Amino acid sequence: MTTWKLAARAEKMNPSAIREILKVTERPNVISLAGGLPSPKTFPVAEFAAACAEVLATDGQGALQYAASEGYAPLRQAVADMLPWDVDADQVLITTGSQQGLDLIAKVLIDPQAKVLVETPTYLGALQAFSPMEPQAVSVASDAEGVLPEDLSAKAAGARFIYLLPNFQNPTGRTMSEARRAAVSAAAQAAGLPIIEDNPYGELWFDEAPPLPLTARNPEGCIYLGSFSKVLAPGLRLGFLVAPKALYPKLLQAKQAVDLHTPIFTQRMVSTVMQGGFLERHVPKIRALYKAQRDAMVSALQREMKGLDVEFNVPKGGMFLWLRMPEGIDATALLAQAVERNVAFVPGSPFYAGEADPRTLRLSFVTATEQQIATAIAALAETVREALAHRAAALVQQQLAAAH
Repeated sequence: MTTWKLAARAEKMNPSAIREILKVTERPNVISLAGGLPSPKTFPVAEFAAACAEVLATDGQGALQYAASEGYAPLRQAVADMLPWDVDADQVLITTGSQQGLDLIAKVLIDPQAKVLVETPTYLGALQAFSPMEPQAVSVASDAEGVLPEDLSAKAAGARFIYLLPNFQNPTGRTMSEARRAAVSAAAQAAGLPIIEDNPYGELWFDEAPPLPLTARNPEGCIYLGSFSKVLAPGLRLGFLVAPKALYPKLLQAKQAVDLHTPIFTQRMVSTVMQGGFLERHVPKIRALYKAQRDAMVSALQREMKGLDVEFNVPKGGMFLWLRMPEGIDATALLAQAVERNVAFVPGSPFYAGEADPRTLRLSFVTATEQQIATAIAALAETVREALAHRAAALVQQQLAAAH
């Protein structure tokens, strides 16, 4: 009988809590506010059909051949040109989704038991990417604007880097202010602490663009991650990272070992679609759609959760909204009850590297229609009322038992 011996790092790999939840949402009639999926209404299908034909007609053989690991040169230059600080195209590495960028960073920068700092809470996919390298992930205290500079300074000693999402963060939807960015950047530089800045949602602002990226303030001390998933389509699996020139070769070598290169056909199509300022015309349509859906969710929450002691934020962009349930309500336990009422969400606990707040949960407002959002929030509110009623009844029973 054959015996397979797993590597120690394989024991650190766990299924994504979000992916497991998405399986539940496949039930008929369930309105999912769980997944971080862009609205398919925003996918420029016609433009990609035209780009596909053009790429194949212009240089079909080249588009179907192996290619440079760094990425398609015109696309790398386009990325460099669209960033708001001085970037050389030689610093741009095209990745198979920005998730691959996190994997490459983990392989190049993390040793077993090395300390890495993250926000509280943080992106679950980053924790998953880092986990096989067996780091010591340390949560930095955070508020509505992100990490607190003083706690960053207190925990920076010996850390390999801090991982941050300054714009419309996943999962909370919060955004760092200009003042907080300046303070965080200064604290990191004073400590000699590198920053990994992940910015998949930065273009999805509703009323005003967010402040300059952290990387623009100290390019040599940061790695910047971006994605085409949220502004074009996630099925492309196309992202990029921008790294200091001294670090770039090792990230490139790590990528070569993983997949040789990101599909060149996809890269050429995106490069073609982007010509002529397409994103400048297309992204505002996404912003308008998502803003209307955010407004619908906020209105529904204000209406349906009134009197329930449910806390929630109003994000200024992105795809997510963060809730905190009343005292005594566990969001993970609440999910099963919510699904019975045909609504799904993501419990907040998996997003914490340290001690989790079990009362938190994440809602996505971009894939459901405004009517579906209204229906789902009403169902969620009923679920909360039912849970509170059960808790109150249980407390009465406990008090009666104690009295006897």
